[in-house]
Amino acid sequence: MSEQKESSVLFSLKELMNLEEDRIKTEEEAKAAASAAAEKARMEAERVAREAEESRIRSEQERRRVEEQRSREEAARLEAIRHAEIEKARIDAEGRARMEAMAAQQQHERSLEQIKQDDSKKKLRNMLFGGVAFVLVVGGLAGFFAYDSSQKAAARAAALEANAQAQQEESKKLKASLEEQQKKTDSLITQLSGAKDEATKLALQKQLDEERAKTESLKKTSGGGGGPRPAGGGDAPAKKKCTPGDPLCTDI
Repeated sequence: MSEQKESSVLFSLKELMNLEEDRIKTEEEAKAAASAAAEKARMEAERVAREAEESRIRSEQERRRVEEQRSREEAARLEAIRHAEIEKARIDAEGRARMEAMAAQQQHERSLEQIKQDDSKKKLRNMLFGGVAFVLVVGGLAGFFAYDSSQKAAARAAALEANAQAQQEESKKLKASLEEQQKKTDSLITQLSGAKDEATKLALQKQLDEERAKTESLKKTSGGGGGPRPAGGGDAPAKKKCTPGDPLCTDI
C-alpha cells in the first residue's frame, strides 16, 4: 500500500514537471515568435522608408530636369525676340530709306523735266542747282533717319539682352540655393535616421523642419514672380513723344 502511494506521488510530480516544461517551452516559442514578428516589422518599415526616399530623390531629379529645360527654352525665346527686333528695325529702316530715295528721285526727275521746258538759261541753271541740293538734303535726311532707327533698335535689343542675362543670373542663384538647402535637408535626414536618444531626435527634427521651410520659401520665390523685373522697373514705360514730321518715329 505504501509503495502504491509513493508511486502515485512520483507520477504526479513527473506530470507536474512535464506541464512546467511545456509551459516554459510555450513561453519561449511565444517570445521567439514575437521577436521574429518585431524584426519583420522593423525590416518592413525600413523598406518602406527606403522606397519613399528613393521616390523622393527621383521626383527631385525630375523637377530639376524640368526646371533646366524651362530655363533653356526661356533663354532661346528671349534670344529669338532680340534677333527679331533687330531684324525688324533694319528692314523698316531700309524700307523707309528706299521710299524716301524714290520720292527724291521722282522729285528730281520732275525738276529736270521742268528745266527742259524752261527757255530761260538762268532759270534752268537755278532749278538744276535746286534739284541737286534737294537730292542731297533728302539723301542726308534718309541716312540720318536710318541711323537713328538703327540706334533705337540696338538700344531695345541691348535692354532685352540685359534683362535676359539678369533673369538667367537670378535663376542660377535660386537653383544654387535650392541645391544647398537640399544638401542640408538630406544631411539632417541621415543624422535623424541614425540618432539614438529622443533629445537628439527632437533637435534634429526641429532643424529639419526649419530647413524644409527655407526650401519651400525659396521654391515660392522662384515660382511666384520673384525673378528679376524687366529693365527700367516694373511700371509700363511712358509713351514717347514723337517730333512732328519724323517718319521713323511711332508712338510706343
